Amino acid sequence: MKIKSYSSIYRIMHWAIALSMILLLITIFLRATWLNKNHVAEIIETYLKANTDVTLTHNQAIKLAKTIRSPMWNWHIYLGYVLTGLFAVRFSLPLFGRMKFQNPFDKENSFIDTSKAWTYILFYICIVISLVTGLLVVFGPKSIHHTSEEIHVLSIYYLLAYIALHLGGVLWAEFKKDKGIISRIISGNKENEK
Repeated sequence: MKIKSYSSIYRIMHWAIALSMILLLITIFLRATWLNKNHVAEIIETYLKANTDVTLTHNQAIKLAKTIRSPMWNWHIYLGYVLTGLFAVRFSLPLFGRMKFQNPFDKENSFIDTSKAWTYILFYICIVISLVTGLLVVFGPKSIHHTSEEIHVLSIYYLLAYIALHLGGVLWAEFKKDKGIISRIISGNKENEK
């Protein structure tokens, strides 16, 4: 069995995309939990009532909470730009003979290889939709802002599902049929052919 080796460009792209996605997920997690506008507004209101004579309406507290979390959320936007650039590079690399996409219609593919190819195609389509809707939220016309934002928010579900599927597949490969895949995607070293 021939063991696959990963080139430097492949590993750099893989880990840059993975890190960007993880950091994007962290900003989403923070926005949904500790830095949730309602949670932060409640902290502000409670503090002001207990320690000062200052009072704010709930809407004012929400506005202040949004201002507090704004720098963190800007990181989500910047990471979206980085991910857009990384995928532009990823999609252009096959034009230079690097990181070619696996053909799901190749008759020599096993069932697993065909399934992986289709999974990656679906993943890339979902990523493009996420990136385009994210850019539309920031730069698009106001008339489609709400719709773009709703579609963009749904991205979290496919992304979490894909990460779970990807990690499960890597672990399955590591322990079943492709021992050393994890170390090769980190170091790029190829084990001896079996």
